[in-house]
Amino acid sequence: MAARRRKKQETTKIQPKRARNLSPGTVAYTGKKTTTVTQLDIIDYSKEHYDRFETHNIEDAFKYEDSTHITWINVNGLSNTDDIVTLGNHFDLHPLIQEDIVTTNQRPKIDEYEEYLFIVFKMLHYDDAEQLTNEHVSLVMGKDYVLTFQEAEGDVFGDLRERLAHGRGRIRTAGADYLMFAILDAIVDNYFTVIEFLSNKVELLEDKLFDDKEDPNITEEIQDLKKEILKIRKAVVPLREVVNRLEKIETPLIEERTNKYIRDLYDHIIQVNESVEIYRDMIWGLMDMYMTTISNKMNEVMKVLTIMASIFIPLTFMAGIYGMNFDHIPELHFKYGYYYLWGAMILVFFGMLWYFKRKKWL
Repeated sequence: MAARRRKKQETTKIQPKRARNLSPGTVAYTGKKTTTVTQLDIIDYSKEHYDRFETHNIEDAFKYEDSTHITWINVNGLSNTDDIVTLGNHFDLHPLIQEDIVTTNQRPKIDEYEEYLFIVFKMLHYDDAEQLTNEHVSLVMGKDYVLTFQEAEGDVFGDLRERLAHGRGRIRTAGADYLMFAILDAIVDNYFTVIEFLSNKVELLEDKLFDDKEDPNITEEIQDLKKEILKIRKAVVPLREVVNRLEKIETPLIEERTNKYIRDLYDHIIQVNESVEIYRDMIWGLMDMYMTTISNKMNEVMKVLTIMASIFIPLTFMAGIYGMNFDHIPELHFKYGYYYLWGAMILVFFGMLWYFKRKKWL
């Protein structure tokens, strides 16, 4: 356990909140996931058209200028800030937007501009080691395009890409605003998966608390759960404000029919928030439950010791009397006095056991 703590201390480094001493609008990556090259996943589609390819060349994204098509450009890797600036300048993104794209500690938010909307949110998932991963994702939605920026490869948009590829649902017939909704919907749906996984971890930990086998690592597991629920809460709670504001924004970029889906998305994020608060209270109560369980076990031990001491007090008293070095103790000269004393002590022993059981102290 001590080695595990030392390992965690060695690998845990305090990251700067944001790049210091830089002017506003400076594009400086503050995350930990660095990549050698920026990878683009580009999907260009309409009702009758679909095209997808991956590239490392930023300029390949500039050839999709057909206003009758919707283009989704997903950027994997934020450490190469020159590529982010090149792409941002092409789509005329404000320098502050470009700065927020690579500022990974940015809380979920939405900014409204005349030509586009900018949204920041967090993508949560558990890795193979059952560790919670919190990834910074940014989205820019224009009239006929959507840009998404991720720190590294791997996301929760696999089903969405399948729907686009096979033309399932209404997504190929809708505009960029519906694609924006579909991306946010995939993020929120994955929150339910994360919460379900967290629920299983809480239930397993509760079973451990009431198990007879003592686990020396249980307090550390509770602390890890507390950190996980705080990460989830920091990602989910602000997104509620984002979706609420998105529903109320009056912009020609969002059609009225898409607002209906955004309202439904708001209901889902409310449900996620409620679930997070419930499990937050449960996790906060696990330590109290653990301390209560330990206290109850200690009380059981103390009760047994107290009962045993109470039984042997009169026996010790009797043995003490006949162990005194006086010459004139009448019973010392009885022929069977030794056996009488043993019999009396055994009767007292079983008599006290019967009394304690009758009182339900045993």
